[in-house]
Amino acid sequence: MLSPMESQLSPTGRFERIMLATDGSDSAAGAERVAFAMAEEWKATLQLMSVVISNPAAIEAAPAVIEAADEKTRLLLDGLYENAVKRAIAAERIVRRGTEPTAEILTAAEKNHSDVIVVGRSQQRGMLKRFLGDRVSRIIGGARCSVLVVPPDASMWRSRILLATDGSRFSDAAGVVALRLAQLCKLPVTVISVVRESFTEERAAQAEQAAVRMNEHLAKEGIEIDRVVLSGDPATLIAQTADTQQADLIVMGTHGRTGWERVRVGSVTDQVVGQSTCAVLAVKG
Repeated sequence: MLSPMESQLSPTGRFERIMLATDGSDSAAGAERVAFAMAEEWKATLQLMSVVISNPAAIEAAPAVIEAADEKTRLLLDGLYENAVKRAIAAERIVRRGTEPTAEILTAAEKNHSDVIVVGRSQQRGMLKRFLGDRVSRIIGGARCSVLVVPPDASMWRSRILLATDGSRFSDAAGVVALRLAQLCKLPVTVISVVRESFTEERAAQAEQAAVRMNEHLAKEGIEIDRVVLSGDPATLIAQTADTQQADLIVMGTHGRTGWERVRVGSVTDQVVGQSTCAVLAVKG
């Protein structure tokens, strides 16, 4: 039976249809590894998705180039599909064609009722250590479901889940999903709430109360849990705490059912994804 929090929120906490959006590059290696592990362990359907960049003008002007891109994509998805069959994973192949990969990924996820989109990210640093690349950020902002962003070297989480909360309904939704994952994977959870230096005394107290409330909720469900309340830059402290706690998955809430126009590059979620060395699950409330 759902708890009062779960009944009230009804977030997309299911993991029955996992969409792996991949281009077969090195950056997608971690996403492929984790998506396969999720589908295998949870008996979920794995939606293998890729995009062929094309438009009517390109097809007319350079049909051989588009045909080669089609063939490359077919071979990629066929190889992944064969791997899924060998592992007894229910899988399906999805190819979209268009000028903008992000839009095609979002359309595919919505049409195929995906519960989560799994995407990779590069190991680039510099500005990307703090700010997320445009494409992944647009996917997080535009998706109606949750988005799991996986670095190339990351694997399925086996150690600890870090749940970031700020007391918002989006964080509450993330808490329900973190509970579900902790139960599925039999993992402990660390709840972190960060007090910004700009917070008023009242707002700081709210942040601490959010961590306490989430801690109590998860503890009642029998999850091994601890709580961390820190002061400073949220993204930096979340990423650093994941490292020190040896967490291999960060779960955090993000705006639900929003378009890109309402999600700015540089948001806390973007920055955490850019800085973290583990997978980050952005949960829609």
